[in-house]
Amino acid sequence: MDVSQLREICLGFPGAFEDFPFGPETSVFKVRAAVAGGARHEAKMFALSSMDPENWSVSLKCEPALAEQLRAAHPEITGAWHMNKTHWNGVRLDGALPDGMVRDMVEDSYDLVVATLSRKQQEQLGWARLARPQGS
Repeated sequence: MDVSQLREICLGFPGAFEDFPFGPETSVFKVRAAVAGGARHEAKMFALSSMDPENWSVSLKCEPALAEQLRAAHPEITGAWHMNKTHWNGVRLDGALPDGMVRDMVEDSYDLVVATLSRKQQEQLGWARLARPQGS
């Protein structure tokens, strides 16, 4: 996976955009839904990447139990630097992990962040929660 592939994956989600609050060398991918009247809600980050080819990585949100499992199974995945390591993984993008696995982790991160938005914002993004079984 290269920089353009990661950028394409991240920007392919509804409401996703790229921001550079830490300077041009660090891409921050966020999601935000529009509201009536053209106003916007606060954006929420789902991926952060140092786009440095020499030390390329991405920080992604992850469910805590899965984060531990991924870190135990893959030395390329660690607690994300400068982030809450319970909820964020740092993923080294040196080619050791399959592109599909990285794509799935990015999608999971996006879903975890969108799940924290209001139902109206989720609907505006075209995002649907998994259906709950009857009687739950």
